[in-house]
Amino acid sequence: MTTGDFRFTEVFSYESLVHAVSGAVGSVTAMTVFFPLDTARLRLQVDENRKARSTPAILSEIVKEEGLLAPYRGWFPVICSLCCSNFVYFYCFHGLKASWLRGQKSAPGTDLIFGIAAGIINVLVTTPLWVVNTRLKLQGANFRNEDIRPTSYSGILDAFVQISSKEGVGALWNGTFPSLLLVLNPAIQFMIYEGLKRQLSRGVHTELTSVEVFLIGAIAKAIATTATYPLQTIQSILRFGQLQESTDKSRILSSLMVIKRLLVNRVRKYGALGLFKGLEAKLLQTVLTAALMFLLYEKIASNTFKVMGLNKATHGKR
Repeated sequence: MTTGDFRFTEVFSYESLVHAVSGAVGSVTAMTVFFPLDTARLRLQVDENRKARSTPAILSEIVKEEGLLAPYRGWFPVICSLCCSNFVYFYCFHGLKASWLRGQKSAPGTDLIFGIAAGIINVLVTTPLWVVNTRLKLQGANFRNEDIRPTSYSGILDAFVQISSKEGVGALWNGTFPSLLLVLNPAIQFMIYEGLKRQLSRGVHTELTSVEVFLIGAIAKAIATTATYPLQTIQSILRFGQLQESTDKSRILSSLMVIKRLLVNRVRKYGALGLFKGLEAKLLQTVLTAALMFLLYEKIASNTFKVMGLNKATHGKR
């Protein structure tokens, strides 16, 4: 397959749009169901003085101190960001894949490459949304760390305006560098998911059951999350905007130094296991969310293609 075979017309196709909408709807629904688990994870990552305890204990603490709806604080901006992010990712992943492979079956290596490419595009386009939703999600929280500065945003647009005017437009892309490194997370996830899906589809049946889709989605996300979790913690800290970064070096060098410093400081304070503080909450949330998301995505996409008479030609060849 040469680059001359690449067809941009298939990137902007109905099939890519179906995958994108299905992925966005599936992810939004799944995140809504398991949103409180993400709240517990984010608190443990950002608030260094909060002790790492079981997820139910953390959620009970948050509800007791901040009210019954506190675990759902920041739900709307997170859902907006997630919807846009997954739409972009699924669209790019399946659009690039369809254009390059042109009906041929994929392999783990090509899935990883397409996943990385889709991830890079996604990060550059949607990072400002994630910076804003991280700020809003943590606004009004009772932190154990007294050095954290309080914020007062009235909503998504106000957060964009305040961050841009007070911290500069570049602050909307805080955490972009670790986010670019973290494109390996969804890339690894999709590589494992697509690989397991191809293996199971070689049996008697070609369409996987709901249980199979749920399980391989969970396995793929668990491996990807554990492998990249320390960088996810650094990403959350940078997005929160409480860190004063040096500006006397190049942007890339400065970002590398900040990541190194945060990782080293965390190990010094809490040991190597400190890099995985909040992993239990993250795994519980992200694995269940990813598994449900893939299940809904597959069902929506499959049924849409069936209705349009495109099932075998598009959705079947993966």
